[in-house]
Amino acid sequence: MREDDAFRAATMYYLQDQTMDVIARTLGISRSTVSRLIKSAREDGMVRISLRPPSSTGSQLGHRLSATFGIKAHVVSVRESASEVHRLEQVAMVAAGLIAEWFGPDMVLGVAWGTTVAAISRHLKSSPSPGSVVVQLNGAANTYASGVTYASDLIAAIAAAFDSTMYHFPVPAFFDFPETKRMMWRERSVRRVLQMQQRVDVALFGVGALSAEVPSHVYSSGYLDDAEIASLAADRVVGDVCTVFLREDGSFRDIDINARATGPSPLELRTIKRRVCVVVGEAKAHALLGALRARVVTDLVTDETTARHVLGLLRGAPGTAEGGRLVP
Repeated sequence: MREDDAFRAATMYYLQDQTMDVIARTLGISRSTVSRLIKSAREDGMVRISLRPPSSTGSQLGHRLSATFGIKAHVVSVRESASEVHRLEQVAMVAAGLIAEWFGPDMVLGVAWGTTVAAISRHLKSSPSPGSVVVQLNGAANTYASGVTYASDLIAAIAAAFDSTMYHFPVPAFFDFPETKRMMWRERSVRRVLQMQQRVDVALFGVGALSAEVPSHVYSSGYLDDAEIASLAADRVVGDVCTVFLREDGSFRDIDINARATGPSPLELRTIKRRVCVVVGEAKAHALLGALRARVVTDLVTDETTARHVLGLLRGAPGTAEGGRLVP
């Protein structure tokens, strides 16, 4: 009954533009009760509020990114002097609202673990979606310390927000040998998760970069040793998407470690209809440009400073890459 009252009160307040006094008289309750019902409706996810700013620097940057890469760019306005941590929280809040808008009943959400996605999970409101599934896109264990708990907790938090069924991916982030990966991909327990990944309607991921004020989890938590990081740098790798590495031109096929990575390749990501990439930080601009050129993004959520840096990198360097070959 309380949910019905909250829905009626919210409908009258937000859609019918009624005052709290009018709502109170109509429903036969006190004004303070109306206020509590409206607050309850917001907290329970009945009400979703969005703001569309007038023409501004953020929207202009978004239009330029959208036109350049054929994506939908959501550029969040955050003051220039804000720390990267503060910018991450602001962008994560917007991204959480968008995911709640795009993901619903009987859908499958694919999630790649990482610092940015963890921030998004903290801002998700309860939004039950019957019949929905949240599936982990990349393995999490590493050589030095298990990352399984980190990834499992993250997937669990997102699944709880939507009251979804969880599918964890019980494999390491990187195998030691490509042959091991090929053998594991034949196991029934792994195939079950891979099959669910093929049903993903919305993919959510960030972009990793070697150096950033907010470190990317894959580089700060023992997933790679010094020799591997040096090898990636020598191979002109700028970052990763779903723990699959790429260069600034978008190429990825001939990077040796990718044969051992357990995340979906850019080719596999492209089969997903909506691919939501959330990125904050100037240090991630080169990696984000690589992801955009690899065409793994349909929806980008970022801040003005990061967007400006990515557009700045484009001067004199048009085109995208497929393998090692530039494609207009």
